[in-house]
Formats: sequence, structure tokens, C-alpha cells
Amino acid sequence: MSVAVVTDSTACLPAELRDRYDITVVPIPVTVNGVTGEEGIDFTPADMATAFAARRVEVSTSRPAPETLANVYQDLLDSGHTGVLSVHLSSKLSGTVDSATQAAAAIGDRVHVVDSLDAGMGLGFCALAAATEATKGRSLSHAATVATQTKHRTHTYFYVDTLEFLRRGGRISAASALVGTALAVKPILNIDDGKVIVRDKVRTSARALARLRELITRSAGEGSIDIALHHFDSPEQTDELGAWAREAFGRRLKRLFVTEVGAVVAAHCGPGLLGAVVHRRL
Repeated sequence: MSVAVVTDSTACLPAELRDRYDITVVPIPVTVNGVTGEEGIDFTPADMATAFAARRVEVSTSRPAPETLANVYQDLLDSGHTGVLSVHLSSKLSGTVDSATQAAAAIGDRVHVVDSLDAGMGLGFCALAAATEATKGRSLSHAATVATQTKHRTHTYFYVDTLEFLRRGGRISAASALVGTALAVKPILNIDDGKVIVRDKVRTSARALARLRELITRSAGEGSIDIALHHFDSPEQTDELGAWAREAFGRRLKRLFVTEVGAVVAAHCGPGLLGAVVHRRL
């Protein structure tokens, strides 16, 4: 059998891609109002939207236990896979990579861990590229190299209504959150070297959407691209952005994915999230 690819639930991979490429997704633990469960199983985007709408949500997230990941790896190897490539959420945003590294060390050299230095489909595109190579019978080291190369051709941008949720979760500095709140701006953010960075500040949602289009266009370059659009409880905006992308890039746009983020990203970004991930093809 081929190399198995493992990722975590923050990858926001559409179900059809997970099934087609046989990608194993490990859920991230989430605690909502004192109740702990697993992202995508116990807590869905709809659950998070309901909690936020009630204005009574206390949310925290944690990483999978190394033992949980080790069991996943061992089961895949026992089923006949020649190796396991585990690709995860940025180590600068979560301890998941550390858990995966510990788990891999317990299993041996047939497990390799890649830090995507990204989130959402910024992570998902890395896992997908590796899984595509695995279906061709390529080696574990080759799949790892492809995943690493993919992250350097992938750019993630998003905006949120407020920086408060990112500040609460420690994903952005208190100073940046204060500036955003004081000026009542729509912050445009990107993930740079694994960290969430405030890139621009605009006054309205319309200007934020226009700025996202500019950033997507700049990142796309001149070649073929894939784009993933993410939202939290705001599908109309992704529909509008998707229609623009199809018209703007035409045949250059090979694949367009639209997914609602899971509980983990929703917890740290809050309602009103709109994101775009651009993957430049070779």
C-alpha cells in the first residue's frame, strides 16, 4: 500500500477530497462553555454560530494528545501502509506539531511530520499535494518534500470583524488588538512564517473585500492557481468572492473550494471571518 497522509481538522478539507485521497483527519479538542469535545464531531460550525449568536460563549482549544496520534499512525502502518506523513497546523499557532513529533518518535522512522506553518486550506493544500503523490506510489521522503514545497507557494489572507478573539486566544498581540478596536477598523490579516500578522486596516467590509481581491491577484502571479475560500457564518460573502475569482482568473483557476471553518478557527477568529488561500501551481 501507499504512504498514508494524516492532517488535523483545522485543514478545512472538503469531504470529497478527504475521501478521494484517503486523507486521515485527526480532530482538534475544543471546549465550549465548559464542555469538551472534538472539532467536526461534537462541535460543528453551526454549533459555534449558535453559541456566538447567544453572546455567551467561552471557548478554548487544545492539541491532540501524542498517544492519540501515535495510535492513528500505528493503525495505518498495521493496515499495510508503507509510511505515514503527518502534516499539521502551524507550530506557532498550536502545539499539534509538537504532539505529532512526540508520537512519531514513539513509532519510528516510518512516520514523518511536516509543519505547514499555515492554517485552513493553507494546511489543506500541503496535505492534498502529499496525498496526490502518495496515490502515485511515491516514497515518504518525496511526499514530505512536496508538502514542504507546497507551503512556499501558498498564501493565506483573511479579515475579521474584530481582533478581540485572536487576542483572547493569544494568536495576536494585545497592542495590535487595541489598535484595531480603537480605530473601529476591519483588519486584513495574513499568515506569515506561521504567525498571524495584521497586514492592513480598512474602514468597511466593502473595502476589506476589495483589499482581499487585490491580495489574491498579487499572490496569483501569472500561472495556474487553486483558490480556497473560508467563512464563518457568512456564506454570501464567499459566494460573491468566488464569482469574482472565476471571472478574474478564467482558465487559470483550476480548482475553487468553498468551506466554512470549523470550531477551532471560529473560536479564535469570531463571527464575520472571510478568508482566501491562494495556491500557485508548478
